Amino acid sequence: MDVGIDISGILYGTGVSRYTKSLVESILKSDSQDELTLFGGSLRRISELRGFFSTLSSKKARASFFPFPPVAADFVWNRLHTLPVETLIGNQDVFHSSDWAQPPTKAFKVTTIHDLVPIIYPGSFIKDSLRDVVAVHKRRYGWIKKEVDMIIAVSKSTKADIVKYLAIDPKRIKVVYEAAGSEFTKRSRQEVASIKKKFNINGDYLLVVGWGERKNIDKIYEAMLMLPKSFPKTLVVVTAAEVRLRKGLIVANASNSELAALYSGATSLVYASLYEGFGLPILEAFGCECPVVTSNISSMPEVAGDAAVLVDPRSVESISEGIKTAIKSKENIVKSGLIRRSLFSWENAAKETLEIYRMYKK
Repeated sequence: MDVGIDISGILYGTGVSRYTKSLVESILKSDSQDELTLFGGSLRRISELRGFFSTLSSKKARASFFPFPPVAADFVWNRLHTLPVETLIGNQDVFHSSDWAQPPTKAFKVTTIHDLVPIIYPGSFIKDSLRDVVAVHKRRYGWIKKEVDMIIAVSKSTKADIVKYLAIDPKRIKVVYEAAGSEFTKRSRQEVASIKKKFNINGDYLLVVGWGERKNIDKIYEAMLMLPKSFPKTLVVVTAAEVRLRKGLIVANASNSELAALYSGATSLVYASLYEGFGLPILEAFGCECPVVTSNISSMPEVAGDAAVLVDPRSVESISEGIKTAIKSKENIVKSGLIRRSLFSWENAAKETLEIYRMYKK
């Protein structure tokens, strides 16, 4: 079987990037019989695509990278829907598209939908002069509905959203869970001390990963202020976005290894988001032995199971009480989190994804 995979998304620096890298690496480790063509497009960062490919030792993969920026991909493939991908990478039995552009192809078409934030929370994206991210995704969703053979949803919650908002037959959707990367394990005291020094964090702190309306930062901040004096009064927010600073709020633009140290040193991850397609930070925190407080809605209960404290994200009081519970029951929650994390693996994700690819023969 010849499989083409668009890996352009590894450049985003997001959960989609981690998904794309981890899936490709795991497929190559678990699959010895199929040939992979790793396709990618970028104008200024094509060297990063080549750099990722150089880390792969498998002889079953070949690279096919082009100076094809995201704006061009949207115009040619989502708007005009011309230039079959075979023109660039040759004939494939299966083509797994990225979460940005949906090219025409004669191959068996597979794509992954990580969430429906562009539809449910369109205000999460800043519209600039070059691209309207919401419009890009809506164009792509249109072609997915018309042409894609099988859709991978990263949770049952996301599958339900796809059925509800895109009116796609659930028979065309398979749920394949993500997993945390191997780098997300408990870090040493020295590493924790070093990362706290880098970001000027003094004493105990609560951790939030991500920024924007649906991340619910304001209510989490208010919930922290409600805590008794003996509880943390510092909220560290991991994001690359520009954030309005407030007393007790620290912004950390951290790499994955730095994020692992931040999880390891945090009193709790407070992931009281209003919406997530999967909620990867929950599993990452589990691996770093950080107790988790998360929402009782969307995909988060599905990922967390009984290994986190579930709260109503719209209630400041509920979040605050959840933080107190997580801190008081830290030892038991951490043990449950490690067990829960072990149920999700990239090995399983690769196996289930390959089973979807092989549906092209049916």
